[in-house]
Amino acid sequence: MSTLHPTTAGSTVATCAQVAGGRVVGDGSAPVHGVTLDSRAVRQGDLYAALPGANTHGGVFAAAASSAGAAAVLTDALGLEMVEAAGVELPVIVVASPRAVLGAVSAEVYGTRDPALGLIGITGTNGKTTTAYLIASALEALGRSTGLIGTVETRIGQERVKSVRTTPESCDLHRLLAVMRERSIDDCVMEVSSHALALHRVDGVVYDVALFTNLSQDHLDFHADMEDYFAAKASLFTPERARRGIIWLDSPASSRLAEQATIACITVGEGREAVPDYRVDVVGSGPEFVLAGPQGLTLDLRSALPGTFNIENTAMAAVTLLTMGHEAADVQRAILTDPHVPGRMERVTVDHPDAPLAVVDYAHTPDAVRLAVRSLRTPDRGPLVVVLGAGGGRDISKRPTMGAAAAEADVVIVTDDNPRGESAGEIRSAVLAGARAAGTRASVEEVAGRRSAIDRAVEIACAAGPSATIAVVGKGHETGQEIDGVTHPFDDRVELRAALENRLGGTR
Repeated sequence: MSTLHPTTAGSTVATCAQVAGGRVVGDGSAPVHGVTLDSRAVRQGDLYAALPGANTHGGVFAAAASSAGAAAVLTDALGLEMVEAAGVELPVIVVASPRAVLGAVSAEVYGTRDPALGLIGITGTNGKTTTAYLIASALEALGRSTGLIGTVETRIGQERVKSVRTTPESCDLHRLLAVMRERSIDDCVMEVSSHALALHRVDGVVYDVALFTNLSQDHLDFHADMEDYFAAKASLFTPERARRGIIWLDSPASSRLAEQATIACITVGEGREAVPDYRVDVVGSGPEFVLAGPQGLTLDLRSALPGTFNIENTAMAAVTLLTMGHEAADVQRAILTDPHVPGRMERVTVDHPDAPLAVVDYAHTPDAVRLAVRSLRTPDRGPLVVVLGAGGGRDISKRPTMGAAAAEADVVIVTDDNPRGESAGEIRSAVLAGARAAGTRASVEEVAGRRSAIDRAVEIACAAGPSATIAVVGKGHETGQEIDGVTHPFDDRVELRAALENRLGGTR
């Protein structure tokens, strides 16, 4: 992503200071051509944002930034002291909270206060990535050039770069928007995480349409509680951040948001909580459904992705396109485009007649695991075997409830996810406790090592025959497994396909 830079961008130190509401120490007339908060990514003429961090203040790296070609520094009073102590002779913009003004300053430098492209921001615990891909693929089917920023990747037209986080830092975000503008991108669809909202990463951006998918337990290692988590999400639905909102209505949290939002919002849902503006009526067990809206509007739609919850994501995508002014007939056609969402109910296939249905999904919250299991455990299929673990260094309270959610399957194999710096065995124990306490008829096994767990799941499913289903959940699109600070190559899709091929012995 650091290789994507606009060809024209610029301001002066004095103008940046004025936007930030800060004072300048040094030459205010110095030109600025970019912004970064990573001293290792500094380019000639950049404003280096030296932010206070949890462990280290960015002022420590001011000398390195200067050597790399930084034109100036944005920091706080402590950072100024560090810059001066290091003998760095650069202009310094001093503010009380540099992170809080970084978005506005970046918008000034990159000229993205109005980036001249449609902006769609999606927040919610689950469904952000899938909904973003659905919207982007439908827009492309309508002949629009699109950008996409999210958990899996950043896309600008046909160029793709692997993402570091769901929502980039504000300086990187504004830089990307400037590149999109230069490349004549029509619309940008992006995921907006609660971290991004709380940490000012989307400051200086006003979305044309903001979407809310749902809210369930996650990120309580970062947020104080569910109320704090909700408040972060709800802040997207204010005039400072968005012009219009679309809310999936069928939950208490979304009903509350619809009442509290300070922008005009459209509601979508099946009518379980309240009467929505756009009603979704599922035909049978799906994936077909009818979307009925104002003034007698009716669209016959179909989810291109497996899982009943993807009907919700598809409906939200369709309403987004309608809200953006696209004709109903065009939306009905475009929404059927298969978006191929990496690691989201992604099928893993092998060329063998007896192969079970095999999917990989990113479900890593109790609610997402439950939805995935319920979508795959259908009466017309055989046993469902689920492989899951839980990440280390994250919200520990959700581990037992993830296990309990998985126990709605026929077989649960508890294994390792990304243990990070924690004991893998202790994490498994917490997930196992929840699965075994759920009181279901599920067979629960513990298998250390994710590759071994996938092999075991394939063994069980293949013994049951082609009507069986395997779901490997938790890591989705990820291509590495983090253990004790080291990320080892590991892709659930690759491992699952290899295990199936080894077990079935190829085409017969």
